[in-house]
Amino acid sequence: MGVVLNLESGKREAASIKGLVDLTAVDMTRVNELILSKAGSDVEMIPEIANHLISSGGKRLRPMVTLAAAQMFGYAGDGHVKLATSVEFMHTATLLHDDVVDESDLRRGRKTARTIWGNQASVLVGDFLLGQAFRMMVDVGSLDALDILSTAATVIAEGEVMQLAAAKNLETTEDEHFAVIKAKTAALFSAAAEVGPVIAGASRVDRAALRSYGMNLGLAFQLIDDALDYGGSAKDLGKNVGDDFREGKVTLPVILSYRRGSASERAFWKSAIENNGTDDAALERAIGLMTRHGAIADTIGRARHFGEIARDALAPLDASAQKTALIDVIDFCISRVN
Repeated sequence: MGVVLNLESGKREAASIKGLVDLTAVDMTRVNELILSKAGSDVEMIPEIANHLISSGGKRLRPMVTLAAAQMFGYAGDGHVKLATSVEFMHTATLLHDDVVDESDLRRGRKTARTIWGNQASVLVGDFLLGQAFRMMVDVGSLDALDILSTAATVIAEGEVMQLAAAKNLETTEDEHFAVIKAKTAALFSAAAEVGPVIAGASRVDRAALRSYGMNLGLAFQLIDDALDYGGSAKDLGKNVGDDFREGKVTLPVILSYRRGSASERAFWKSAIENNGTDDAALERAIGLMTRHGAIADTIGRARHFGEIARDALAPLDASAQKTALIDVIDFCISRVN
C-alpha cells in the first residue's frame, strides 16, 4: 500500500522501551498490585469486567511515563505510584467507553467487554474505574496533580463528544481533527507526563516541558494508530485492522485522501463512510486511494513532526537515564510503522 508496515516489530519495539521498562520495573510492580486491589469490589461483575481488559495486555506506557517523569526530578515518595495507577484507570475507563461508542468487537486481540457483558455494564464499570482513579488522586494530597488529571478527564470527554458531533463529516479539516485527537488521546499523555514533576516539586518550567512532551507524544501516537488501521495487524493495533473504516471514522488518512481526490473518488468516500463499509473490496480501494494520494505517508510524516516537538521539549532538561528513556518512547511510537 505504498507504506510498508512493520508487522514484525515486536522485538524492536520492546528493545526501544527497555530503558523505560527497566527504570520503572520496581514501581510498576507496585502499580500492578494497586491496579488489582483497586479494581476489586463486592459487586462481582465489576472486577470481572475490569480484569478482562486489565489482563488483556497493553504496554502501560502512560503510567510508566508518570513514574519516569517523577524519578527524573528526584522524587522519593510513593505518591507517584498512586498517580500512575490513576492514569492507567483513566485510560482503561476510556477504552471501555470508547468500545461502546464505537461498537467495537475486538480490543487487544480479545472480545471487548461490551460484546460479553453488554454496553450498560461496560459503561458503568468504566465509571467505577474513574471513581477509583479520583479517590487515589485525593489520597496523594496534591491539588495540582488533582487539577491536572481532573482537567484531562474533562477534556477527554469533550473530545469524545467532538468526535461524535463530527461523525462521518468528510469536510472535517486537519485542524478540527487534531483538536479531537489532542483531546481524546494526547491530553492523557500530557497529564501523565506532567504529574511526575508536579509530585516531585519541580519548577513550572520543568512541568511545562513534560506537559509539552506528553501532548506531542500523544498526537504522534494517535496518528500512527490512524495509519496502522489501513495496513497493520490486529496484534500490533490492538483491534481489528480496518475498524476505523468499517465504523465510518474520518481520520487523517481519510481526510487527506478525500481532499485530494477526484469527484468520483470523493463519491466513493461519501458512500463508504456513510454506509460503514464492511466490504473488503471497499477497504482495498480505500487503501489504494490513500497510496495514490500519499495520505498514509503524510500521516506518518505528521506523526514524526509531533515526535520531534516532543523530543525538543525535553532538550533543555539535564541528561539522565529517565530523559533518555522518555526520548526512546517517541521512537517506539513511530517505529510501529516502517
